Amino acid sequence: MEIFRTVTELVHYALERGLIEKEDRIYCTNRLLEMLRLGNYTETEIPSPARELEELLREIDDYAYENGIIPENTVTYRDLFDTDVMGIFVDRPSNIQAKFRDLYSISPKNATDWFYRLACDSDYIRTYRIKKDVKWVTDSEYGKIDITINLSKPEKDPKDIAAAKLVKASGYPKCALCRENEGYAGSVSSAARQNIRVFSFDMAGTEWFLQYSPYVYYNEHCIAVNRSHVPMKIDRSTFEKLLCFIEKFPHYFIGSNADLPIVGGSILSHDHMQGGRYTFAMERAPIEKPLTFRGYEGVTAGIVKWPMSAIRISGKSKDELVSLADKILRTWRGYSDPDAFIFAETDGEPHNTITPIARRRGDDFELDLVLRNNITTEEHPLGVFHPHKELHNIKKENIGLIEVMGLAVLPSRLKSEIAYMKAAILDHVDFNSIENIKKHRDWFETFKDKYDFTEENTESIIMEEIGKTFVRVLEDAGVYKCTPAGRAAFLRFTDKVNSD
Repeated sequence: MEIFRTVTELVHYALERGLIEKEDRIYCTNRLLEMLRLGNYTETEIPSPARELEELLREIDDYAYENGIIPENTVTYRDLFDTDVMGIFVDRPSNIQAKFRDLYSISPKNATDWFYRLACDSDYIRTYRIKKDVKWVTDSEYGKIDITINLSKPEKDPKDIAAAKLVKASGYPKCALCRENEGYAGSVSSAARQNIRVFSFDMAGTEWFLQYSPYVYYNEHCIAVNRSHVPMKIDRSTFEKLLCFIEKFPHYFIGSNADLPIVGGSILSHDHMQGGRYTFAMERAPIEKPLTFRGYEGVTAGIVKWPMSAIRISGKSKDELVSLADKILRTWRGYSDPDAFIFAETDGEPHNTITPIARRRGDDFELDLVLRNNITTEEHPLGVFHPHKELHNIKKENIGLIEVMGLAVLPSRLKSEIAYMKAAILDHVDFNSIENIKKHRDWFETFKDKYDFTEENTESIIMEEIGKTFVRVLEDAGVYKCTPAGRAAFLRFTDKVNSD
């Protein structure tokens, strides 16, 4: 039977990747046979070259559906099943934690290298889906900006959406970030997590744990999560935790989404941070205007040459950085400047917060503090410092931590829309006559006369203009614009920090 060959190959894959030892082979084979309701198994020859994990799991899922083991042949049900399959090959959490600590005693990098590889090899990170993401780089006055169209997160099948509505919320786990997801079977309304493992560690006196993002928007995209299900909150302890993390993992950066709607991340209900091994454009951006903060003369500070409004502070003393960052935050929380349309609150609703990012630069600790404000108006109901309406055809969603640092995470719809736009341009068809790209007509009008479009260059032109538009998105999100008036207003704020 073909399924026997697939079982043999999958167990062999787990052995080759070091997920299991040779002593585990029979046990894991029997567990897999049990899941597939198979008997009279005969081990087969391993083909050369070995097939990819994606193909093996596709055959496993096909067999499970054809034999009534999974009820629907949808992405959600297939993912639920093959995640359970891969969970067979992942060691117990206690053993994973011990292995991580052993490797950490050699070096933090050794530990995270192994941990990240485990997340990929166990299919928690579906690397074959990540490869489908569209990526390119756009030059800008702020440096090279990373643009991605995210295709790795599968879209829900209508059958799954309908089924999810019938599932009664259990409250366990409380959210997708909670520690209770480790080994969780999932459902049509929540992802399976039998193959995720986490590493627990102390972060400035509180228990946190480290895991990786299944969608890996950049290299070794990790998530540090508070053990307790508590809401996002930016305060002094946030800076302490950020610097504690980069002291423990000096080869990673770490940052936190802001703690208010519109300018915050997608999950505000559970305190977490995101980090990894990647150099963003923001990190490469230089200091445009040096600053000195009274009482913190040992701290190097300045306004960053960046479309969003960022103060960079660095030095060898964590305590000094935490104290200065806390002072800047407290001043910003209560700061208003009507001439710059900065209001700390309206009708009792607070608007000012910070998106903080920490990294090591040589022996120094470094913090970028990005000033955020979530005020709305009738003209800008989604936010004044948010992508403006004329840019929503490209990016309408919140500008969170990853975008703040210079990596666009754009919606999957853009891939097909680029193809439609290319065809329309080359065929001289009005965008308004094609439903999928009506939204892009006014945007196209702004640059169509700049180019001579050909079969060879049209797609790259569209992508380049998308990149330029994302830079405008970041400029919209900046509370102080990169203009003489904007910089003067920014300095009024830093003067206020010094006078407080």
